[in-house]
Amino acid sequence: MDYRRIIPCLDVKDGRLVKGVHFVELKEVGDPAEAGAAYSAAGADALVFLDITATVEKRKTLLDAVKRTVERIDIPLSVGGGIRGPKDMEELFALGVSKASMNSAAVRNPDVVKECVDEFGSDKVVIAIDTCTSKTLPSGFDVVVDGGRTPVGRDAVEWAKQVVDMGAGEVLPTSMDTDGTLAGYDIPMTRAIADAIDVPVIASGGAGTLEHLYEAIVEGHADAVLVASIAHFGTFTIQQMKEYLAGQGIPVSGE
Repeated sequence: MDYRRIIPCLDVKDGRLVKGVHFVELKEVGDPAEAGAAYSAAGADALVFLDITATVEKRKTLLDAVKRTVERIDIPLSVGGGIRGPKDMEELFALGVSKASMNSAAVRNPDVVKECVDEFGSDKVVIAIDTCTSKTLPSGFDVVVDGGRTPVGRDAVEWAKQVVDMGAGEVLPTSMDTDGTLAGYDIPMTRAIADAIDVPVIASGGAGTLEHLYEAIVEGHADAVLVASIAHFGTFTIQQMKEYLAGQGIPVSGE
């Protein structure tokens, strides 16, 4: 892909679009299908839909909210939250979802990554990696599961390399430390993972300015940037993000 993607993130709880800080302090923002339709029309390159409490509540993704969103957009949609294996992915793909994302289930049973890749192909399987800083692990970053609740003592960079070796086609690392803070992405973490693997990496967690998007791509070596607060609350339009990046010499779609 010869351009960098801008991907709004739809965090969904109980079927409603929400946004929090450090994965908590959630505020309702609106309807995911309506937001998705607006972003699709505004020129977003793709969307990520995360059912953020599905894993903790031990249930599958709310398929109705996904279906309503798919029907309103004409760009690729990745869905995560409560996905445990090929059967859950198959239900999503039947609705028109482009990619499915796993986090906690993959950490607890790594073999499921290969099962899903064998069933659907690498380009359909995304591994989300939630991280927090660690003073004991070699990379300095631990893997966190259960919607940001449980550090597992696994090196985030080594885990990224492992899932790519098993065929995952894209990695979505989100820093718990920066999520929702508007203070910028965790550049060292993003770069460490991006430099260790040869599949696209989506920077996630903390965008607050247009400069942060540039930093994630140039310094963090990300192939795409996930945006939430700065898009949901009207700080910047998708067009403004693209125009800024294009002005900095970053190739974007539509420019």
